[in-house]
Amino acid sequence: MGKRIFDAVLALILCGLLLPLMILIGTVIKLTSTGPILYWSERFGRKGVLFKMPKFRSMQVGAPTVATHLLGQPDSWLTPVGWFLRKSSLDELPQIWSILKGEMSFVGPRPALFNQYDLIQLREEAGINLLVPGLTGWAQINGRDELPIIRKVEFDREYLERSCLLFDLTIMWLTVSRVFRRDGVSH
Repeated sequence: MGKRIFDAVLALILCGLLLPLMILIGTVIKLTSTGPILYWSERFGRKGVLFKMPKFRSMQVGAPTVATHLLGQPDSWLTPVGWFLRKSSLDELPQIWSILKGEMSFVGPRPALFNQYDLIQLREEAGINLLVPGLTGWAQINGRDELPIIRKVEFDREYLERSCLLFDLTIMWLTVSRVFRRDGVSH
């Protein structure tokens, strides 16, 4: 319950602080590509419940709905500002909405795409599906896009075992530092 209150309060504060930036990003997306500003990605949440996770749209309309690393040439699907949104992780800002709704937390395993069956199965076997998915997580700061699925699940399992407020704050701090250095982002 304490984690949920922390998430909700921080999300409200960030909504207020980041609203001008999010309006600017939305305007740039609309001016540089056709289609909606937001992309609603179907993801697996806690206990395997599907939910729609918003992101600023960084891919062209019609891009395949698969994990980016599975695309043959992911850069060919990016919008004119998509590469920047992904490298800076600004495409993730709308997920504050999912945190406010309680579908996500600031820290937890990243929510799997609806079609990432191998990841979903491994997480279920490890009990990770009992956690609320996060905007960032232990796997994200230890490799992000560069990690094979087995290794991601190992980091998620370690997070499950070590989960506490201090560990969450450490992960959040490390996330901010890695985002500014753009570590571990391949697309």
